Amino acid sequence: MITPKRSSRRPAVFILLALLPGALALIDRSADAGSAPTVPDAIQAVLEAPQRSAADRALDGGRHPGETLAFFGIRPGMRVAELGAGGGYTSELLARVVGPTGAVYGHNNPFVLKRFAEKPWTDRLAKPIMGNVTRLDREFDDPFPTEVKDLDAVLIVLFYHDTVWQDVDRDAMNAAIFAALKPGGLYGIVDHRARKGDGIDVTKSLHRIEEANVREDVERAGFRFAGDADFLANPDDTRDWNAAPSAAGARRGTSDRFVLKFVKPAR
Repeated sequence: MITPKRSSRRPAVFILLALLPGALALIDRSADAGSAPTVPDAIQAVLEAPQRSAADRALDGGRHPGETLAFFGIRPGMRVAELGAGGGYTSELLARVVGPTGAVYGHNNPFVLKRFAEKPWTDRLAKPIMGNVTRLDREFDDPFPTEVKDLDAVLIVLFYHDTVWQDVDRDAMNAAIFAALKPGGLYGIVDHRARKGDGIDVTKSLHRIEEANVREDVERAGFRFAGDADFLANPDDTRDWNAAPSAAGARRGTSDRFVLKFVKPAR
């Protein structure tokens, strides 16, 4: 402003547990792994709100915002933040879902504002529906003022890779997110998946990052991995093209993306 090889044979106790009623609740299955969540009626109503712009609606097919917000458990009355809000597509959805009893903190750093986001972000914040949104113009490694605390959730959507090539102190950023969340609070990240072996080397050239690198960063800050989902996965994506909106062209919204959920452990 990132195993030892496991035997493919399942222990007998696992098989016995699987045959017992309710046994699935006893087995560690990585919460929500692989499944597309059901979109609650309240979130679906937000997506269908006639006041949403045609430009935002055009992005919905590639973004799957209903499944994203449902997977992260966003509900009315929550206090949430979005880092790297850009022009505010996701921040407006958050504002509509949490409603007047909730609060949204929409963050952008000066670099992003100067490069492309200042006008669309300012224009969006002028909408009446954004009355519960607080604008934060701050660097990524110090995203919150001291009064922003006890948040229910912090999201970074299609922007974590940018913190790499912008040379953000990601340890400081993730520590600040950890501090701002209440115990049990959620940290959700969506990003474009890089090819295996690319790691963080293509964060600027292809605007992608390997999932394992994100997990390493976030878990190092003290977060516990709580699940992933594949509703934004695209196995047909060759992952060798630039996924940035300005470069993707007709392929925008078709990149292979990962969705990760972390929680701040309770005290």
